Amino acid sequence: MSRHRVGLLGWMWRLFVLVVVWLLGVTGWIMWIGERDQAAKADAIIVLGAAAYDAKPSPVFQERIRHGLDLYQAGYAPLLIFTGGYGGSGARFSESQVARRYALKQGVPAKAILIETQSRNTVQNLVEAKRLMDQRGLHRVIIVSDPLHMARALRLSRAMGIDALASSTPSTRFRSFHTSWRFLAQEIYFFHRDLFVQAVG
Repeated sequence: MSRHRVGLLGWMWRLFVLVVVWLLGVTGWIMWIGERDQAAKADAIIVLGAAAYDAKPSPVFQERIRHGLDLYQAGYAPLLIFTGGYGGSGARFSESQVARRYALKQGVPAKAILIETQSRNTVQNLVEAKRLMDQRGLHRVIIVSDPLHMARALRLSRAMGIDALASSTPSTRFRSFHTSWRFLAQEIYFFHRDLFVQAVG
């Protein structure tokens, strides 16, 4: 084998090792952010949307709603902002309306709940939540989502100028190895996509 080929393979090996180390670092950062609870006094609690089945929240969404209610009942903020639009053309309720109904059944007064019904993804969740914040003169908020989703939600919030604190759900319904790994891989992809968008933007 020629010295040139040995040198090329050596550089390819070094590049491979660097990529692996980088991906492990990104993975560790995503998991570390998700495990931190920054909950502190704020103007509102933003609960990011997730799937709903007609009038019933999905298990993932229910965990987020419950955690948002726990923070509200603990006195961290006087307002809940539920986000999430309609999941399909035949949906009777938006995700945020489902969350609102759930909160009302738990004794939360209607005046303490704000909703938006237009968003379909995380970015739109936060854009619409910020619109409600601006209308009410709200500044600091607590973001509620799943642990593996929190790093991206927090990064997007701050890019929009939202003074955001992270408070992940203490448990997640992404429990199996398959679902957890797929969700983590998705978040790693979004991390790099967002970096690329910022670089060319």
